[in-house]
Amino acid sequence: MARDLFHDAVKNALIKDGWCITDDPFSLKVGDSELYIDLGAERFIAAERNNEKIAVEIKSFIGNSSVSDFHLAVGQFINYRIGLKAAYPDRKLFLAIPNTSYETFFKKEFPRMVIQECQIDILVYDTKNEVIVTWKI
Repeated sequence: MARDLFHDAVKNALIKDGWCITDDPFSLKVGDSELYIDLGAERFIAAERNNEKIAVEIKSFIGNSSVSDFHLAVGQFINYRIGLKAAYPDRKLFLAIPNTSYETFFKKEFPRMVIQECQIDILVYDTKNEVIVTWKI
């Protein structure tokens, strides 16, 4: 299984943000299908006395067409979210995208409409500094 170009950058950013990486990759079986999401992580929240659990699908958006990359990412995200809901309903899925793509492509009207309609939660990461820039929920 090939890793995304920025896999380690996102992993390091999550660790810096206080997350414990629990799965690399996060695998789940739904019926007779096996799915592999890039990362699983959790963070203990003292005030609530429970754990926050997430899964993160990492995308680099470095292909020839941002629109094609976007189509693939959205389809994959929706499939993974359905699988997570069935197997791990307590885990929230995020699509990790580089800040450069977020500032250019993801600010356009069509991607914004799709993200809103499909209710895609996004984690924006800085590829150079390996930090999380923002969470868009």
